[in-house]
Amino acid sequence: MLSIHSQRVGQNSSALLYPYPMDRIAAFKEILAQDPDNSFARYGLAMEHAALGDTEAALTEFADCIHRTPDYVPAYQISAQTLLKAGRASEAIDRLRAGLEAAQRTGNAHAASEMQAMLADIS
Repeated sequence: MLSIHSQRVGQNSSALLYPYPMDRIAAFKEILAQDPDNSFARYGLAMEHAALGDTEAALTEFADCIHRTPDYVPAYQISAQTLLKAGRASEAIDRLRAGLEAAQRTGNAHAASEMQAMLADIS
C-alpha cells in the first residue's frame, strides 16, 4: 500500500513504490541478492548512491554493472559523468572510450554521440 507521502513523490515509478532513498537502495539490494547479474537493478543502485552523494559506492556499482554486463551502455556514460564530478577526468576519459566501444557493439548511436561530445568537452 502506498503512503500519502509516496503518492506526492512524483511520476518516477520506483519513487512511488519506494519513496525514501534507503528504501530504494534496500529494494535494489534485495533484487540483486536474488539475481546479481540484473543490470537494471545494479545500475539503479549505482544511481541511488550517486544521488545521495556516495560517489565511491556509486562507482563500485557502475563498475560491477559494466563487468557483469559489458554492453550495458548507460553504465559507462553515467559513471563517466560521476567520475568527472569527482574530479577524476582521466578515469572518465577511459570510461567514455570503453563506453564508445560498447555503444558501437550494440548499435547505440545516440549514446555514442553523447559520449563523444563528453570526450570533446574534456579534451
